[in-house]
Amino acid sequence: MTPQQAKEKIDRLRQTINYHNHLYYQEDRTEISDFEFDQLLEELIRLEKEFPEFLEEDSPSQRVGGTITKEFETALHEYRMLSLGNTYSEEELLAFDERVVKGLGHRNFEYFCELKFDGVAISLVYENGKLIRAVTRGDGTRGDVVTENVKTIRNIPIHIKGKNIPQKFEIRGEIFLPIKEFEKINAERELIGEPALANPRNAASGTVKMQDSSIVAKRRLNCYFYQLLGEDIGVNHHDEAIHLLEKWGFNVSPTYTKCKSIKEVLKYIENWKEKRFELPLDTDGVVLKINDYDQREELGFTAKIPRWAIAYKYKAESAQSELLSITYQVGRTGAITPVANLSPVHLAGTTVKRASLHNANEIERLGLYEGDTVMVEKGGEIIPKITGVVMEKRKPGAGPVHYIEHCPECETPLERKEGEAKHFCPNTKNCPPQILGRIEHFVHKRAMDIDSLGTERIKTLIDQGYIRNFADLYELESKSDQLLGLEMSQDQYQKSDDGYLFISLTKAFFSLTDGISLTAIQKFTERHLDQPLKAVIKAFELFIRTSNKKVAQNIGTLLKLQEILDKSHLPQMEDHLPVPVVLHVLIGNWVSLEKLVEVSLHENTVHAIMIKLNLPLSREQEDRIKRLKANTFQEGVISNMLEGIEASKSQPFEKVLFALGIRNIGENTAQILARYFKNIEALKNATSEELLNINGVGDILVHSIHEYFNDKENLKLIDRLRTQGLNFVLMEEERTLASNKLTGLKILASGKLNHFKRDEIIDFIEANGGQYLKSVSKALDFIIEGEDMGPSKKEKAEKLGIKLISENEFLEMLDKKV
Repeated sequence: MTPQQAKEKIDRLRQTINYHNHLYYQEDRTEISDFEFDQLLEELIRLEKEFPEFLEEDSPSQRVGGTITKEFETALHEYRMLSLGNTYSEEELLAFDERVVKGLGHRNFEYFCELKFDGVAISLVYENGKLIRAVTRGDGTRGDVVTENVKTIRNIPIHIKGKNIPQKFEIRGEIFLPIKEFEKINAERELIGEPALANPRNAASGTVKMQDSSIVAKRRLNCYFYQLLGEDIGVNHHDEAIHLLEKWGFNVSPTYTKCKSIKEVLKYIENWKEKRFELPLDTDGVVLKINDYDQREELGFTAKIPRWAIAYKYKAESAQSELLSITYQVGRTGAITPVANLSPVHLAGTTVKRASLHNANEIERLGLYEGDTVMVEKGGEIIPKITGVVMEKRKPGAGPVHYIEHCPECETPLERKEGEAKHFCPNTKNCPPQILGRIEHFVHKRAMDIDSLGTERIKTLIDQGYIRNFADLYELESKSDQLLGLEMSQDQYQKSDDGYLFISLTKAFFSLTDGISLTAIQKFTERHLDQPLKAVIKAFELFIRTSNKKVAQNIGTLLKLQEILDKSHLPQMEDHLPVPVVLHVLIGNWVSLEKLVEVSLHENTVHAIMIKLNLPLSREQEDRIKRLKANTFQEGVISNMLEGIEASKSQPFEKVLFALGIRNIGENTAQILARYFKNIEALKNATSEELLNINGVGDILVHSIHEYFNDKENLKLIDRLRTQGLNFVLMEEERTLASNKLTGLKILASGKLNHFKRDEIIDFIEANGGQYLKSVSKALDFIIEGEDMGPSKKEKAEKLGIKLISENEFLEMLDKKV
């Protein structure tokens, strides 16, 4: 590709990516999948690396993050970020309006109204059209600098181009996590066994303060902007400022309007009462502001809030519902989550049938009795919650809800560890949901990334005894012959109390007949669900005759089935036939009914029975057996699966550590531990003191790590995985030192540096032989003191007698020009 061709391709990719970003962030819709979008972005990044002369600072490729922020510096707001007063009734709003009239002395004013969003307030400072700083609200006077994280939000302009743009200005907005993204993240967290995020607002807040900006980029945060500030912005009315923001490419909520009176404001509030639930984020009210800036100045402020603006809060919606039952879900780590099943009730734009009860403490706090009428609320929470019991509707004779004592899946007595709210099933090795959950977590794209192993395939391999843990996955290749034809669903089977295997009538009739479609047989069996088995078989004989498809052959087979069924003396099960009987009709020339009965007592599928028997079947018999089975593993599926398992061996140590599923070790923590300890042996042998010295590691995590490595079964599992070729050592690139001038020195940098970003100073120190420490301790040789160094750090350094040097002094140590 020539440079000119590359430039044209890069321009087309940027235009396409920006178009899809606009659809997602401004119009809340998509035309391509996430995968297709990521492919476009990867191609753009590749071309920009190959042709760096065409890289621009506002390219979509600059949104992927990668900067690591160990500590967030703080900064003063040039304009204080004030809170608003709240009202909860029409009367309070009318009183506010009267105060405005009194303050101005007339009614010649307009209100600017927009919905109040439940997100994270942010202040962006631009100079010469370029984003230079993003700061959270903090205490209103000073907030945390989160610039690198905010730059990953795709609809926040990094550079504004156009005419008459002020030399310096400030934009304020609300960062939020769209509801659909929140639900997607929680679905992924549930799959890999991490606790669900409580609500989108908390999730957005936590994301903005993450240390790794590349993870922030993946969260797909959004932002609505609502305020423009500056000394010379050239507008006198708020609506004019909003139009400027839209013109400059900022995402402004489409909910705003101007109202000429408080009466129009009340109408606006009523119009959005239900319609707000259609928006991509949570809202909890309406903000109204005086539109004219001169009038705002005239009205002024109280000590804490402006007199020219106020927020009206909608009441959190609640409704009564009957508690029908409580089910208990078993997670990957064995954690038990109780869920209330409720009579359907309409709430906040949706029909609610379930509500999380979190743990035994919550059930006790609510004082729930069986069949209680409860109050259900859906405010800022995506998952509805029970807020109380309607005592006057409690049923006579009802008893209190007792939390279960045994695992609902494997009957093992539950445990609750000291200091933890949830009960756990300790049967980690044999509890089915825990086995499934652990392996799902292991193969997840953020862990070992084996995308050819979905839940249905994993469940099949577990149910039919091929895998019990994730080390077994790497031994499947030796069993590939047995996997061919393996059934992926067992819904068609039932087992009687004494262990006999039965199969649905529909599948049995389909395998025994020729020329009649499965759909036709399904419709026939659905029409005869209420009839006894013998009557259904008799009716099927008539059905064969009327279908006029190979009548003599099919009737003959059906009569043979009836004869063997009568002789077998096996128990009966409505809508099902004994598998040995059906197989004897199909392959009786090779094996006795007694042998089929014996084998079927120990197996759960036709496929497993046929592997055990290993018979030399004819082509026709093999085809009949296939029709008896559910969907099966084919050669292509097996090949893809084994290739994915083999490829996963190249995953780095931090991914393998995360995949192991050690309780309380999430993706970020796995990265931190891998970088700190470098290999699994060092982590296994780490003392509590060593672990607690790591930023973000607490007592609960220390306990989880020690508990995991004290289990001999876990150590055997790691040894098997290591033997099978997985990485348990951090693969770091060999680094050639620029110099050894800092060898033996332990250094920390604090505050804003002029010549380095946070990750750059760490690399620079290590490249010159030094060691970068992450916190103030006696071990430090000196601290590089940047601008706005935190006072608490400075005080601690002085108490410990640690030397503070300036950035210039540090550079002079290395003979660098300042």
